[in-house]
Amino acid sequence: MGSLSIWHLAIVSVFLVALLGVYLLPTWIAFGQKHHSRGAILALNLLLGWTLLGWIGALVWSLTPPRRPAIHPN
Repeated sequence: MGSLSIWHLAIVSVFLVALLGVYLLPTWIAFGQKHHSRGAILALNLLLGWTLLGWIGALVWSLTPPRRPAIHPN
């Protein structure tokens, strides 16, 4: 009986780590791509990521390409 509860604890732990990885996916993408707004994406992900809308917003924002500076002809 004792080993069964250890297996349950191990399965639950793996599940929680995987869930945390999915929750922080927008932040990982932003830092991996060196996004110019990665700090703001991290804040959005941590503060509003628990809402589906906040998580989707952080994910979409993390996938946006970096801004290119406007070129003005002289």
